[in-house]
Amino acid sequence: MKKAMDLKNKVSLVIGGGGHIGRVICETLAELGSNVAVHDISKEKTERVRKKIERKYKREAIALEADLINESETRSIVPQVIKNFRRLDILVHCAAFVGTTRYPGWAEPFEKQSVDAFEACLKVNLTSAFILCQEAQKHLERSKNGSIILISSIYGVVAPDFALYEGTKMVNPAGYGASKGGLIQLTRYLATLFAPKIRVNAISLGGVFRNQDPKFIEKYEKKTPLGRMAKEEDIKGTIAYLASDMSKYLTGQNIVLDGGFTIW
Repeated sequence: MKKAMDLKNKVSLVIGGGGHIGRVICETLAELGSNVAVHDISKEKTERVRKKIERKYKREAIALEADLINESETRSIVPQVIKNFRRLDILVHCAAFVGTTRYPGWAEPFEKQSVDAFEACLKVNLTSAFILCQEAQKHLERSKNGSIILISSIYGVVAPDFALYEGTKMVNPAGYGASKGGLIQLTRYLATLFAPKIRVNAISLGGVFRNQDPKFIEKYEKKTPLGRMAKEEDIKGTIAYLASDMSKYLTGQNIVLDGGFTIW
């Protein structure tokens, strides 16, 4: 089992690697032995993660900055990874517009959500994954054991329970669930298309604790069988499983990592 989980000499690209969840994903892959390309829109965030990987895990890491709304910038990411590492084995896409993203017309009541914000969300959450998989395909095929992991959400599987948000200032924009549902279907499409050389799977995360309104947290946790919101560290085991040979016979699947929230 140790050998199956070993990512030594592998190269991973983590899109959105400077965020809360992305950082943990980068560190998990590095801990298993992979070199890591850390992408985010913020160079400051990626540099922080890069330095930690090199210092704590003694793996090679590079920091990449690109705006996923821009197609040419998005297409430039994989070539930079290949230029530096000469290979790519694992692609993880976890960049996303979320409920707290600051963008005009985004985190607003439904009637005030703008088309521009909706389309910007689709570009970051969904279209960029499509572009990156296009760019990465031939390199992941050469790996002979390539793995793509797309980070979706429970709101790509079920509709929001708007009662959870009552009495708070929190908003669940329509574009979020639409984009995350699209990622799950893209997972199935690519798993079929890229087989047998590349495995493609998704992880649908439940709500992650971010010091949200206490009213929301209380209601959310009551609805969750395991009695709590997720922590960033909860994704580590599933990432390790999907990135490594532990899951070499698994493709086209959506693993719902939600503490049981969607089983009702």
